[in-house]
Amino acid sequence: MNHIQQNRKLTLTAFFIAIQIIMAVTPIGYIPVGAINITTMHIPVILAGIFMGTKYGALLGFVFGLTSMLRATFSPGITSFIFSPFITVGGISGNFWSLIIVFVPRIFLGWFSGKLFRLIRKKTGNLPACAISAAVNTMIHTLLVMGMIWMFFGPSYAKALNIPVEGIGALILGVVTTNGILETIFAAIVIPALDKALWPTVRRMRLGE
Repeated sequence: MNHIQQNRKLTLTAFFIAIQIIMAVTPIGYIPVGAINITTMHIPVILAGIFMGTKYGALLGFVFGLTSMLRATFSPGITSFIFSPFITVGGISGNFWSLIIVFVPRIFLGWFSGKLFRLIRKKTGNLPACAISAAVNTMIHTLLVMGMIWMFFGPSYAKALNIPVEGIGALILGVVTTNGILETIFAAIVIPALDKALWPTVRRMRLGE
Protein backbone atom coordinates (compact mmCIF):
# COMPACT_ATOMS: atom_id res chain seq x y z
CA MET A 1 0.00 0.00 0.00
CA ASN A 2 1.46 3.36 -0.98
CA HIS A 3 1.42 6.49 1.14
CA ILE A 4 -1.56 8.04 -0.68
CA GLN A 5 -3.70 4.90 -0.25
CA GLN A 6 -2.84 4.72 3.43
CA ASN A 7 -3.81 8.35 3.96
CA ARG A 8 -7.09 7.74 2.14
CA LYS A 9 -7.85 4.73 4.33
CA LEU A 10 -7.05 6.71 7.47
CA THR A 11 -9.34 9.52 6.29
CA LEU A 12 -12.17 7.10 5.55
CA THR A 13 -11.58 5.39 8.90
CA ALA A 14 -11.92 8.75 10.67
CA PHE A 15 -15.16 9.32 8.75
CA PHE A 16 -16.55 5.95 9.85
CA ILE A 17 -15.52 6.59 13.47
CA ALA A 18 -17.30 9.95 13.38
CA ILE A 19 -20.44 8.19 12.11
CA GLN A 20 -20.14 5.64 14.94
CA ILE A 21 -19.86 8.38 17.56
CA ILE A 22 -22.93 10.15 16.17
CA MET A 23 -24.85 6.87 16.16
CA ALA A 24 -23.72 6.06 19.70
CA VAL A 25 -24.89 9.36 21.20
CA THR A 26 -28.23 9.37 19.39
CA PRO A 27 -31.04 6.80 19.28
CA ILE A 28 -29.82 5.71 15.83
CA GLY A 29 -27.12 3.38 17.13
CA TYR A 30 -28.79 1.66 20.07
CA ILE A 31 -32.55 1.20 20.03
CA PRO A 32 -33.73 0.11 23.49
CA VAL A 33 -36.20 -2.78 23.57
CA GLY A 34 -36.86 -3.80 27.15
CA ALA A 35 -33.62 -4.80 28.87
CA ILE A 36 -31.64 -5.05 25.63
CA ASN A 37 -30.82 -2.89 22.63
CA ILE A 38 -31.34 -3.52 18.95
CA THR A 39 -28.21 -2.05 17.42
CA THR A 40 -27.30 -0.60 14.05
CA MET A 41 -23.72 0.03 15.17
CA HIS A 42 -22.57 -3.06 13.29
CA ILE A 43 -23.26 -1.42 9.90
CA PRO A 44 -20.18 0.89 9.75
CA VAL A 45 -18.03 -1.92 11.16
CA ILE A 46 -19.03 -4.32 8.39
CA LEU A 47 -18.62 -1.61 5.74
CA ALA A 48 -15.13 -0.79 6.99
CA GLY A 49 -14.13 -4.44 6.73
CA ILE A 50 -15.56 -4.70 3.22
CA PHE A 51 -14.14 -1.42 1.91
CA MET A 52 -10.73 -1.33 3.62
CA GLY A 53 -9.91 -4.81 4.83
CA THR A 54 -9.63 -6.80 8.04
CA LYS A 55 -7.34 -4.46 9.99
CA TYR A 56 -9.59 -1.44 9.58
CA GLY A 57 -12.72 -3.50 10.17
CA ALA A 58 -11.23 -4.71 13.46
CA LEU A 59 -10.42 -1.10 14.43
CA LEU A 60 -14.02 -0.02 13.81
CA GLY A 61 -15.13 -3.07 15.79
CA PHE A 62 -13.00 -1.86 18.70
CA VAL A 63 -14.67 1.56 18.51
CA PHE A 64 -18.07 -0.18 18.50
CA GLY A 65 -17.08 -2.02 21.67
CA LEU A 66 -15.71 1.15 23.27
CA THR A 67 -18.90 3.13 22.65
CA SER A 68 -20.92 0.22 24.03
CA MET A 69 -18.82 0.12 27.19
CA LEU A 70 -18.98 3.89 27.69
CA ARG A 71 -22.73 3.86 27.17
CA ALA A 72 -23.14 1.06 29.71
CA THR A 73 -20.89 2.91 32.18
CA PHE A 74 -22.37 6.39 31.97
CA SER A 75 -25.97 5.58 31.06
CA PRO A 76 -26.52 2.21 32.75
CA GLY A 77 -29.56 0.01 32.54
CA ILE A 78 -30.41 -3.04 34.63
CA THR A 79 -28.06 -5.33 32.66
CA SER A 80 -25.28 -2.85 31.83
CA PHE A 81 -22.84 -4.66 34.13
CA ILE A 82 -22.52 -7.18 31.29
CA PHE A 83 -20.79 -4.57 29.11
CA SER A 84 -18.83 -2.56 31.67
CA PRO A 85 -16.50 -3.68 34.46
CA PHE A 86 -16.79 -0.26 36.09
CA ILE A 87 -20.36 -0.31 37.38
CA THR A 88 -22.58 -2.13 39.82
CA VAL A 89 -26.30 -2.39 39.14
CA GLY A 90 -28.68 -3.91 41.68
CA GLY A 91 -25.75 -5.32 43.64
CA ILE A 92 -24.31 -7.05 40.55
CA SER A 93 -20.92 -5.84 39.31
CA GLY A 94 -19.23 -6.08 35.96
CA ASN A 95 -15.83 -7.72 35.76
CA PHE A 96 -13.09 -8.87 33.39
CA TRP A 97 -15.59 -10.91 31.36
CA SER A 98 -17.51 -7.72 30.64
CA LEU A 99 -14.48 -6.53 28.65
CA ILE A 100 -14.35 -9.81 26.75
CA ILE A 101 -18.05 -9.58 25.84
CA VAL A 102 -17.94 -5.92 24.85
CA PHE A 103 -14.79 -6.07 22.71
CA VAL A 104 -14.08 -9.56 21.33
CA PRO A 105 -17.28 -10.10 19.28
CA ARG A 106 -17.13 -6.55 17.87
CA ILE A 107 -13.47 -6.76 16.83
CA PHE A 108 -14.10 -10.16 15.28
CA LEU A 109 -17.14 -8.73 13.47
CA GLY A 110 -15.01 -6.16 11.66
CA TRP A 111 -12.12 -8.52 10.96
CA PHE A 112 -14.21 -11.39 9.62
CA SER A 113 -16.44 -9.07 7.58
CA GLY A 114 -13.43 -8.10 5.51
CA LYS A 115 -12.09 -11.65 5.42
CA LEU A 116 -15.32 -13.37 4.37
CA PHE A 117 -16.14 -10.71 1.77
CA ARG A 118 -12.79 -11.22 0.04
CA LEU A 119 -13.05 -15.00 0.23
CA ILE A 120 -16.35 -15.15 -1.64
CA ARG A 121 -16.28 -12.01 -3.83
CA LYS A 122 -14.53 -13.69 -6.77
CA LYS A 123 -17.18 -16.42 -6.93
CA THR A 124 -20.29 -14.36 -6.29
CA GLY A 125 -19.53 -10.77 -7.27
CA ASN A 126 -19.63 -7.69 -5.06
CA LEU A 127 -23.29 -7.38 -4.06
CA PRO A 128 -23.93 -11.04 -3.17
CA ALA A 129 -20.63 -11.10 -1.27
CA CYS A 130 -21.70 -7.99 0.66
CA ALA A 131 -25.09 -9.49 1.54
CA ILE A 132 -23.62 -12.84 2.61
CA SER A 133 -20.80 -11.30 4.63
CA ALA A 134 -23.19 -8.84 6.30
CA ALA A 135 -25.73 -11.53 7.21
CA VAL A 136 -23.24 -14.14 8.38
CA ASN A 137 -21.18 -11.73 10.44
CA THR A 138 -24.19 -10.06 12.04
CA MET A 139 -25.56 -13.41 13.19
CA ILE A 140 -22.13 -14.57 14.41
CA HIS A 141 -21.84 -11.33 16.39
CA THR A 142 -25.25 -11.88 18.00
CA LEU A 143 -24.44 -15.51 18.83
CA LEU A 144 -21.07 -14.58 20.34
CA VAL A 145 -22.48 -11.78 22.50
CA MET A 146 -25.49 -13.72 23.75
CA GLY A 147 -23.50 -16.94 24.14
CA MET A 148 -20.89 -15.18 26.26
CA ILE A 149 -23.60 -13.56 28.37
CA TRP A 150 -25.01 -17.01 29.01
CA MET A 151 -21.57 -18.46 29.75
CA PHE A 152 -20.14 -15.73 31.97
CA PHE A 153 -23.18 -13.98 33.46
CA GLY A 154 -26.08 -16.44 33.20
CA PRO A 155 -27.26 -16.42 36.84
CA SER A 156 -26.54 -12.69 37.27
CA TYR A 157 -28.38 -11.89 34.04
CA ALA A 158 -31.37 -13.91 35.23
CA LYS A 159 -31.32 -12.15 38.60
CA ALA A 160 -31.17 -8.70 36.99
CA LEU A 161 -34.16 -9.55 34.82
CA ASN A 162 -35.99 -11.18 37.72
CA ILE A 163 -36.46 -14.51 35.95
CA PRO A 164 -35.59 -18.06 37.05
CA VAL A 165 -32.05 -19.16 36.23
CA GLU A 166 -33.42 -22.12 34.29
CA GLY A 167 -35.27 -19.68 32.02
CA ILE A 168 -32.15 -17.83 30.88
CA GLY A 169 -31.50 -20.20 27.99
CA ALA A 170 -34.95 -19.65 26.53
CA LEU A 171 -34.59 -15.89 26.92
CA ILE A 172 -31.25 -15.80 25.13
CA LEU A 173 -32.57 -18.05 22.38
CA GLY A 174 -35.50 -15.67 22.02
CA VAL A 175 -33.16 -12.69 21.62
CA VAL A 176 -31.15 -14.54 18.97
CA THR A 177 -34.25 -15.54 17.00
CA THR A 178 -35.90 -12.10 17.18
CA ASN A 179 -33.43 -9.23 17.54
CA GLY A 180 -30.62 -11.22 15.96
CA ILE A 181 -32.66 -12.08 12.90
CA LEU A 182 -33.95 -8.50 12.55
CA GLU A 183 -30.40 -7.12 12.72
CA THR A 184 -29.22 -9.75 10.23
CA ILE A 185 -31.96 -8.95 7.70
CA PHE A 186 -31.32 -5.23 8.12
CA ALA A 187 -27.58 -5.66 7.49
CA ALA A 188 -28.14 -7.96 4.50
CA ILE A 189 -30.32 -5.28 2.85
CA VAL A 190 -28.49 -2.09 3.85
CA ILE A 191 -24.87 -3.18 3.30
CA PRO A 192 -25.33 -4.13 -0.41
CA ALA A 193 -27.30 -0.91 -0.99
CA LEU A 194 -24.53 1.18 0.52
CA ASP A 195 -21.91 -0.83 -1.34
CA LYS A 196 -23.67 -0.22 -4.66
CA ALA A 197 -23.71 3.51 -3.95
CA LEU A 198 -20.17 3.82 -2.61
CA TRP A 199 -18.15 1.06 -4.28
CA PRO A 200 -17.33 3.02 -7.49
CA THR A 201 -15.74 5.73 -5.35
CA VAL A 202 -13.94 3.16 -3.21
CA ARG A 203 -12.55 1.48 -6.34
CA ARG A 204 -11.38 4.81 -7.79
CA MET A 205 -9.55 5.43 -4.53
CA ARG A 206 -8.10 1.88 -4.81
CA LEU A 207 -9.26 1.02 -1.30
CA GLY A 208 -11.38 -2.09 -1.88
CA GLU A 209 -8.66 -4.44 -3.05
